[in-house]
Amino acid sequence: MVKRELYMKRIRPFIGSDLIKVMTGIRRCGKSVMLELIKQELTESGISPSQFISINFEDMRYSHLQTAEALYDEITKKAADMEGKVYLFFDEIQEVKDWEKCVNSFRVTLDCDIYITGSNAKLLSGELATHLGGRYVEFVIYPFSFAEFIELYRPIAPDASVQKCFQQYLLSGGMPYLANIRYADEPSKQYLHDLFNSVQLKDIVKRNKIRDVDLLERISAYVMANVGNTFSATSLAKFFKREHRAVAPETILNYIKYCCDAYLFYQVKREDLPGKQILATNEKYFIADHGIREAVFGGNTRDINLILENIVYLELLRRGYKVTAGRTGNKEIDFVCDKRGEKLYVQVAYLLALEETIAREFGVYDNIRDNFPKYVISLDEFDMSRNGIKHRNIRDFLLMEEWN
Repeated sequence: MVKRELYMKRIRPFIGSDLIKVMTGIRRCGKSVMLELIKQELTESGISPSQFISINFEDMRYSHLQTAEALYDEITKKAADMEGKVYLFFDEIQEVKDWEKCVNSFRVTLDCDIYITGSNAKLLSGELATHLGGRYVEFVIYPFSFAEFIELYRPIAPDASVQKCFQQYLLSGGMPYLANIRYADEPSKQYLHDLFNSVQLKDIVKRNKIRDVDLLERISAYVMANVGNTFSATSLAKFFKREHRAVAPETILNYIKYCCDAYLFYQVKREDLPGKQILATNEKYFIADHGIREAVFGGNTRDINLILENIVYLELLRRGYKVTAGRTGNKEIDFVCDKRGEKLYVQVAYLLALEETIAREFGVYDNIRDNFPKYVISLDEFDMSRNGIKHRNIRDFLLMEEWN
């Protein structure tokens, strides 16, 4: 088990508190492992595993507990026979109807510490916010970072250089289970393809009662093809019109939102930096795991500039940054990042081979006068830093502990 210290560091201060710890993220990204790591930590601190109650609601053995009443009765009955604090671990809680009511009730009536996971961003909206307002902390879990990937890939390929590891990461992505099949090409693609179908069917089609599955598939294929490119729902509607499909831009936006709610895609809004305002059109989208894109759509090496951007974006999210795409005049900065007022600017390129490419990528910072760190990231091996702007090879950037 990879220790995933990045997340444990954030969760640790809340262990034992009466706040509900909620872990969300795309299906199979390692949320269940996080529950195991928390149990391990509790056990090491002297808590007996006999005080744990764990339920994975995707397990058919617990299908009779998929209503708030049934779950409440079961847990209160079990807790009555236990001594001391009870530790509750609920995996894929969204399968339980009205789950927020019984979880809130446990918090009030039992001496307990609650941890839940779910694969939908709407888990914490609407009803839940009403029942649990201010009584939970959320942690979004992402597929493996490059550093975590190396930790699992090195035992399989002990002689692999960092460059070789990165080439494998470009194609495989960061889904934890792939280590179990030793990153073998065909089985990995099969697994990721099936995972994609499962996210589409269970977390998008079923949850949102989508009738036009063909349209959803076309939209998700378009977004996958265009990760990192700006586009609008209107331009996508025109594209479909040329394909003889009449689709309203609102429908397209809804379908993309359902995909984002299932953590399949992430939306990046564009920000006008001088005016400090969010622009209303032409967002960018990135996929939760670029390995899924390779398995379903293909072409990660062909579209390497887009994939590098996708990899960097997910790393920024992992490290707790809020990210927008920046515009200043007629220049676009890939990522403007903010963490509690500390800013970071990141521009991603494939190779800085030509002088005009170098001028363009470094030139995006011409109008930015603040003293926050500014990076240009590429696959080049030589350091081309200039004018206070740092240039880093993408592998080095991903493995750096601090960006300052």
